[in-house]
Amino acid sequence: MLLAGDLAPVMLFTGKGGQGKTTLACATALALADRGRRVLLVSTDPASNLSQVLGTEVGPEPAPVPGAPGLQACDIDPDLAARAYRERVVGPYRGVLPEPAVRSIEEQLSGACTLEVAAFDEFARLLGDPGATAGLDHIIFDTAPTGHTLRLLALPAAWSGYLETSPGGASCLGPLAGLERQQATYRAALDALRDPARTLLVLVTRPDPAGVTEAERARAELAAAGLGNQRLMVNGVFVPEDPDDPLARAMAARGAEALRGMPAGLAALPVAPVPLVAEAPVGLAGLRALSGGAVADTAPAAVRAPDLPGLADLVDRLEPAGRGVIMTMGKGGVGKTTLAAAIALELARRGHPVTLSTTDPAAHLALALGGEVPEGLTLGRIDPAAETAAYTAEVLAEAGAGLDPAGRALLEEDLRSPCTEEVAVFRAFARTVAGGAEGFVVLDTAPTGHTLLLLDATQAYHRDVERTTRELPEPVRMLLPRLRDPAFTRVLIVTLPEPTPIQEATQLAGDLERAGIAPAAWVVNQALCASGPTDPVLAARAGAEVPRIAGLAAREPEVVVVPWAPAPPVGADGLAALVHQAASMS
Repeated sequence: MLLAGDLAPVMLFTGKGGQGKTTLACATALALADRGRRVLLVSTDPASNLSQVLGTEVGPEPAPVPGAPGLQACDIDPDLAARAYRERVVGPYRGVLPEPAVRSIEEQLSGACTLEVAAFDEFARLLGDPGATAGLDHIIFDTAPTGHTLRLLALPAAWSGYLETSPGGASCLGPLAGLERQQATYRAALDALRDPARTLLVLVTRPDPAGVTEAERARAELAAAGLGNQRLMVNGVFVPEDPDDPLARAMAARGAEALRGMPAGLAALPVAPVPLVAEAPVGLAGLRALSGGAVADTAPAAVRAPDLPGLADLVDRLEPAGRGVIMTMGKGGVGKTTLAAAIALELARRGHPVTLSTTDPAAHLALALGGEVPEGLTLGRIDPAAETAAYTAEVLAEAGAGLDPAGRALLEEDLRSPCTEEVAVFRAFARTVAGGAEGFVVLDTAPTGHTLLLLDATQAYHRDVERTTRELPEPVRMLLPRLRDPAFTRVLIVTLPEPTPIQEATQLAGDLERAGIAPAAWVVNQALCASGPTDPVLAARAGAEVPRIAGLAAREPEVVVVPWAPAPPVGADGLAALVHQAASMS
């Protein structure tokens, strides 16, 4: 078993994106089922890859997993959940209220916030309704990346407080009566989360500084919220087999250093290390091998990296425009922040004014830069709390000035909705993109699901602005045309040379294409095959990367390969080395 000791009926796997939460949640669920337990595995991640890891199609309703007696799985689809939620709220009013009033309710339910609360509705039902999980021994949640998870877990208290201060009103989630009916379920869900006998929180990290930092942040915030029963899983712990391989020595040393530097609160948790294996554990056989601690037999083999451009070549292509927006997009944990910082720093070194900013709630830009902000580079961040406060004050000043006390009270009530934050952040995102008209703006975007929520929020944002100020700001009006203009916005899809990240990046590319946005390039980050390892485990992983990268290059017009860097790509020197390192052939 990956986790030793007594395991609670409910387990939540959480952590920074890309740390292996889904893999470890699946392996734990399968190990429990193999021991005769009845287990339900649920993903609440908007960018879920449950189907890929299990090796079988997983739908929105619990269904048995073939080849794993006792194991059921389901994937909470935010879009399906939102449609069902909207109909539950709006349905009772059809034929009762005038059609314009029904349309108004539907419009209120069109925002990105509805996706979040609808998915949480399903989450709360499983936790707070005993009938929904009757006959099960364990429910294992593969939750979303940490920022989203914290928001998800905070919703019971947030909605409860909102309901108590907004009696009889309406919100971005529709009439509050629809939410009031869920209050008992939400409270029961929160009680379950806070009961250490019922719920275990499993923090997942890889042995790297960013993952450890994010795990500690989640530990502290979740403990403060009452989720104190916690354990830590360290995924991908590497022990070299070839002492003469400098790459292997560097990887092991970096991992050990990251774990030695763990904050005291995180280090005090029970820790379960999971070894790095030669092949990504996909499918039931791979998951069982991982859970049992087995490592596939490997033998060193000659590996030749595909002959593809590097990061310096990509910057050469981006530089002549002299301005515009460069966005790194992809699943959490693939290195978007590091690559965004490296590109921004190189453009600034070449004499261009550059703004480096992020829409990522985790915001690791300062960590990537090592505390250094060189001349020519401006560092920014879209802070949700600050943007929400500014947006609320602006709406109250503009739209509330001519209202009577009752009307102003209604407006204030509406602005207490959690959707206000989404709209405020979106406005700041549009304003940041507009800066590309004056110089380079490099945006380290949030993990895929959050990023797409921002991009999808345009029409909902338009309606909100029209409802309050009746005036659409120019940056928002121009946002979609700018994002769709390949001469203004260059989207870089970042992935790792592994099956699941490539699959998720492919899905992202399809979503962008439907939004009218064409990627400028794909960046395959941390490629071992371009670094020349000789250690058996690393060589086996490198060999498996080659056909994946070749297949990607065969179908995409521009693919860039960034080798795994022996020295940590942190600070000005580390980022510069990442840009200019050459692929190593063995």
